[in-house]
Amino acid sequence: MRLKQLGQSELKVSPFCFGGNVFGWTADETTSFALLDRLLDAELTFIDTANVYSRWVEGHKGGESETVIGNWLKSRGSRDKMIIATKVGADMGEGFTMAPAHIRECVDASLKRLQTDYIDLYQSHYDDPNTPFEDVLGTFQDLIKAGKVRAIGASNITGERLQAALDTSAKHNLPRYDSLQPLYNLYDRNVYETTLEPVVSANKVSVIPYYTLAAGFLTGKYRKEEDLTISPRGARVGASYLNERGLKILAAMDQVAERYSVTVAQIAVAWLMAQPSVTAPISSATKIDQLEELIKATRLTLDQDALDALNNASA
Repeated sequence: MRLKQLGQSELKVSPFCFGGNVFGWTADETTSFALLDRLLDAELTFIDTANVYSRWVEGHKGGESETVIGNWLKSRGSRDKMIIATKVGADMGEGFTMAPAHIRECVDASLKRLQTDYIDLYQSHYDDPNTPFEDVLGTFQDLIKAGKVRAIGASNITGERLQAALDTSAKHNLPRYDSLQPLYNLYDRNVYETTLEPVVSANKVSVIPYYTLAAGFLTGKYRKEEDLTISPRGARVGASYLNERGLKILAAMDQVAERYSVTVAQIAVAWLMAQPSVTAPISSATKIDQLEELIKATRLTLDQDALDALNNASA
């Protein structure tokens, strides 16, 4: 598996990142272990999670995903083979904040759940305009010096704010965000391509986009109103994606998928992997057969005719 450098950091990551939000939620520990075993076997060793996963579930308090990953790392003795990314800043009972004291408390809690001495990539889950970048990045600097964190990244931030963070790093000789985790897929293109891509490209920031499959729409399973009832997130899919443009994109994906004899979902992943500014798209699975489909997608290279057809349909 060809690895990619993450920004200007020392980290080398696989060109696909598995979304760990499912661990301890829609995938129990036994299933999660099987998924992680298969990922390691396929040399897809980049895992993304967050301390808040899965606090939204009744009876959960957050940290469930990190706990499962930590149990797996310990049972397999595979910590040095994996790149583990997690996040801080979502509401863990104190609201959305990147206050230094909160970061310090949360990193120690994440390390304990992950059963490790260090986090490879520690990310700001949400931008916090109430905490100066000097304070956020200064805290990250302390964590890096302490050996608790290797590199840092940002998620859910505007292009203007990302540039301001990078400028702060340069001005004050502080660690910089080496990765960005934005919403980006074959349907959701405009915000990233117009306001974020220019910043990451100019500053050599790696991109690990989430919602690779657009909440399942880009798997092709939602094509008419009746299909929206097959999943709890169907209503959201219908409101966001089931429209004339969405169906035009699916039609183009169908044609490309038929030519390559693959699934529509694989086309969605392969398209993102082909984008010059993307380092590793994030996607998840709750079953081994779903994961096998994603693994196949990482081995798929689309030619220019396919990319043109998809780009034109989703423009």
